[in-house]
Amino acid sequence: ILDTLLAVPVHTGEKRTCPEEASHHDAKRARVEDETNEEDVEAVEDEDGEGEGESFADMMKSGLSEVDAGIHKFVSDHKGFSGILKERYSDFLVHEIGKEGKVVQLDDLSVPVETEVRHLPAEPAECQTLTEEQKQQLSDLQLFKNKEGNVAIEVEEDSKEKRTLLHKAVKTLYPGLETKTEQREGKKFIVAYHTAGKKALAAPRKHSWPKNRGSFCHFVLYKENKDTMDAINVLSKFLRVRPNVFSYMGTKDKRAISVQEIAVLKISAERLAHLNKCLMNFKLGNFSYKKHPLKLGELQGNHFTVVLRLVNTSRSYFTLVHMLDRAPHFTWYSALRLMHTCLCTRTSSHPLHCRAILQNNWTEVMDLILKPRPGAEKGYLVRCREEWARTQDPEAALKKLPVKRCVEGQLLRGLSKYGKNNIVTAFALIPRNNRLMYIHSYQSFVWNTMVSRRVEAYGLKAVEGDLMLKGGTAHVLSAAEAEELTILDVVMPLPGFDVIYPTHEVGKGYRELLAADNLDINNMRHKVRDYSLAGAYRRVLIRPSDVRWEVIHYDDPRVPLVYTDVDKLEDKPPPVYLTEGKYRALKMEFSLPPSTYATMAIREVLKMDTSIKNQTQLNTVWLN
Repeated sequence: ILDTLLAVPVHTGEKRTCPEEASHHDAKRARVEDETNEEDVEAVEDEDGEGEGESFADMMKSGLSEVDAGIHKFVSDHKGFSGILKERYSDFLVHEIGKEGKVVQLDDLSVPVETEVRHLPAEPAECQTLTEEQKQQLSDLQLFKNKEGNVAIEVEEDSKEKRTLLHKAVKTLYPGLETKTEQREGKKFIVAYHTAGKKALAAPRKHSWPKNRGSFCHFVLYKENKDTMDAINVLSKFLRVRPNVFSYMGTKDKRAISVQEIAVLKISAERLAHLNKCLMNFKLGNFSYKKHPLKLGELQGNHFTVVLRLVNTSRSYFTLVHMLDRAPHFTWYSALRLMHTCLCTRTSSHPLHCRAILQNNWTEVMDLILKPRPGAEKGYLVRCREEWARTQDPEAALKKLPVKRCVEGQLLRGLSKYGKNNIVTAFALIPRNNRLMYIHSYQSFVWNTMVSRRVEAYGLKAVEGDLMLKGGTAHVLSAAEAEELTILDVVMPLPGFDVIYPTHEVGKGYRELLAADNLDINNMRHKVRDYSLAGAYRRVLIRPSDVRWEVIHYDDPRVPLVYTDVDKLEDKPPPVYLTEGKYRALKMEFSLPPSTYATMAIREVLKMDTSIKNQTQLNTVWLN
């Protein structure tokens, strides 16, 4: 079978339109599912707010395993080996592959020189009256170096008009700072403070925008230990704009170093570049102005550099890594993706609240998100859930949350605003991408489960009744066609109203699985349009490209083993790998098409559970 597989090229998929986009197409055709590429998104909250609560390892004790996510099979039968994935977030480096097929890299922090010379506004006159000491204090405050937490400027003798100009000048020259007027000891002061952690102003400031300049500033975003949506929230807070002015082609890992292209509407490169002085673990560069935003799914894929630490096998076994570019692996939706979006009960591996949305059971949706649950989590979340269980009062529960941007906080804010009898509207306060990820996680669970059944029933070959794509449209294979094709040609549907299903026994399995969840496979439209499932098709197997690997040794587990874009920009020397050392690691590089997961490729080599639950347990054992 392997020889046959090697002869078949890998096909990239087509984008599946969202419900809103479907109206722009004359003909409706089910397409290959190739959208947001939520590559292994972690289920780890921001470290904002209180630093109390249980350790991350304790939080993961009740996480999803691969079996919980419907993942049961391997392609090959070789013996695997053990290794720890993402012991450090710097062990997982992701570079987006852009629309033109070029790997996105951060290699230029300069602001582009425009052909038309623009007359930049001079420093506001009111700021010129500031002393050098006050300017230094404001700069330190902007960079989080001011221990006082604010800067007070005496304005006792100034008129209201002058104070207003000074307010505006400080906010313009020091993005991220907010100001207010206060009385202190009988004197009037303008007090500057940092907006981080406070509610930022939603309305973007108006700036003149040259007519010959593209409306969108495209830039490369380098970030450490932040997923894409969290990063956008941070940028929007500092720039004082709404998050929806940003666009991107795919979302990336939190526990990783990731490099991707972002576009923002009418924010200059100068303002964006200034953030490099304000933000830690972020770098923005490679600026350019274009006439169009970015769209989800436009990327060609991702290039991964992954370090597996503490590998426990002889060097001869590392030759198995060559299987990555010789043989395919299953395109499972990873347990990390499902865990990020599913608040599962501990008595069932089903993404229950995702299913409850499809069932239109909004009381259960609310309950599953807010009720107390087994497993450790941050202290303030525990107190919030306990308050909700005791009082069912959204305002009281919301007061227990220092971080209001989490899902629980957004839902409680909606319940407080619209009431518990209007849960649908309250739930809509959660960002749309997050809400749709809940729905997609249920589809992902069903897809994983049915692929496991398909392989169990028919093995790794195309059979009569399977589906393949012809020009983006699904086609049922005849017995004769199946003889001429391989498993690499086979697609399986994510459930929805605009797909067809295999005609063999596995097709019946879809119907039975959805029926067990009180869902009608013939009626996947929802009363709320956002939650109607059109469905899509996804290849069962895929083959990575550009595979490289090497065995490295090291003595200090704290030393980074990957050379990042920022290291290169700062002219740091590349890591020096020892020929012999206390510990051994396997460094791999490979590229994958959109919406496929690096952990699933690594799983095929290791032959072990790569879920965050299992990897955390391995790491905890080593640390102990």
